[in-house]
Amino acid sequence: MLRSFDGTEPQVADSAYVDDAAVVIGDVRIDADASIWPNTTLRGDHGTIVVGERANVQDNAVLHEHATLESEATVGHSAIVHNATVAEGALVGMNAVVLDGAHIGEGAVVAAGSVVTEGTEVPPSTLVVGTPAEPKTEIDDARLAGTADRYVELSKRHAETSTRLE
Repeated sequence: MLRSFDGTEPQVADSAYVDDAAVVIGDVRIDADASIWPNTTLRGDHGTIVVGERANVQDNAVLHEHATLESEATVGHSAIVHNATVAEGALVGMNAVVLDGAHIGEGAVVAAGSVVTEGTEVPPSTLVVGTPAEPKTEIDDARLAGTADRYVELSKRHAETSTRLE
C-alpha cells in the first residue's frame, strides 16, 4: 500500500518491486530495481527514507525517520533501521536494530539479533555482533556480494508471476 502523508507521496521507480502487503507512507523514495517485501513498513512521516538502487527490505522490517539504504544494501526479516544509514552492499541481519545516527559501512554485516546503538560507526567490511554490537571480524564474502542480484531476480519473478487469490 502506498499512502501520502501531509501532502507528500512516496516516489517509486518503475522497475522497483513493492509488495501489495507492504506499507509505504509519505516521504519515501524507492530507486530502480529495489524491492520492498510483505509486511514491511517504510514510514516517511518524520524524515526522508531512501531505498537505493537494487537494495532490498525484507519481510516485517521497519524503516523510520531519516533512514537511508544505499545501493545494494539489505535489511533482513524483522529488522529495524531508525534514523540511520546502511551503506552500499551492507547487510542488516534478521531481527537486528540500527538506531539513530548509526552508520553501517560499505559491505559490513550486522549479525542477526544485534543492536547497533546510537551514533555507532561500523567500519566497512566488518561483521558486528551482539547487544550492543561490537566488531567481530573483517569479512570478504562473495555470497554477500550476490545478494542484490538474487533479490532483483526474485522481485522480478514475484512481479511477473504472483497472483492475488480471492
